Amino acid sequence: MVRARRAHPSERPSSRGGTGASVASMPEPGVGRRRRLAEELEESGLVVEGTDAFRTLLVEEIDHALRPEVHERRVVSSGTILEPRSDPGTWESGTQLDITRGPADRQPLPAARRFADGLSSWLLRRTDGSNEWMIFDRPAGSERDLVVLARVLDATIVQRHLAGAVRLVGSFGVLRWEGFRWHHEPPVSSWTDAVITHSAHGDAAVIEAMLTFAIHDLGSMRIGALLIYRPDGDSGPSVEERLPIPPPLRIRVVSHLAPLRHALAQVDGAAVFDADGVLRQLGVRLVPSDVAEQTVESLRGTRHTSARRYSHDDPLATVIAVSDDGPISVFRNGAVLANSRRD
Repeated sequence: MVRARRAHPSERPSSRGGTGASVASMPEPGVGRRRRLAEELEESGLVVEGTDAFRTLLVEEIDHALRPEVHERRVVSSGTILEPRSDPGTWESGTQLDITRGPADRQPLPAARRFADGLSSWLLRRTDGSNEWMIFDRPAGSERDLVVLARVLDATIVQRHLAGAVRLVGSFGVLRWEGFRWHHEPPVSSWTDAVITHSAHGDAAVIEAMLTFAIHDLGSMRIGALLIYRPDGDSGPSVEERLPIPPPLRIRVVSHLAPLRHALAQVDGAAVFDADGVLRQLGVRLVPSDVAEQTVESLRGTRHTSARRYSHDDPLATVIAVSDDGPISVFRNGAVLANSRRD
């Protein structure tokens, strides 16, 4: 960490109002701001592992994403991949991308950043200065994409999206800047450990796919929703069906997720999936039993409370509530299995 030099007594302002022999040296511009940023990240729960050089690099890139360049009133996007540790020979197969790479270490950093849009083109930075450009054959800038990139490259990613969202993605999960604080979503694996406890609750792969969709496709885009996974084939508790039967979209088929997300952004009510993760009902109004209303406590808002009480009435179901401001809760049999930390 860079610190300002302590002034010698002869350099300090005179107590009699004079200016002394000279003015104490000032910190390098941005040093204090980056120090505060590092403290904010630590307060949010992020533990940055690695060398001092890596931590300095990371804070530099986050600071750049939060204070973007503006050109002709346009705020530009950006994307940096920091210190990848995996074998580059595995990157294309792991990400399903065609990747073109080239050296960027001869370019000054501000110039190199101009070519990294955080979608199809990225700046790859290393602490030893051997920077590269990476160009993909298609955009890969959604939060879901970033999680895959971070995992396959074993790297930390800093992105400022065209929509203005600033994200930090790595082995710790996802950190999103909300304009006044950081929101941390841990890795999906930490959710599945708490949620997938018994085979009677259904297919673990389907539940994991639903959690991933809820966190990285809905929560990241502030789309509120209720997702219900019913592993058994009975009719279930009483609900009010208000929309036609939807197409049989599958939660484990990535190409089906865009239309599913688009539909959920336009309707109220719950989406119900069968044991195989196939969408069977959409826009369902949940009607809790009298017992659930009397015995199951409310939680957060109406959506989370409705989800929790429904789970009491359908005890084998896994119910996921996503708030339109991001936080997520998972319920089963009236109990909270996991939820987003919200300070």
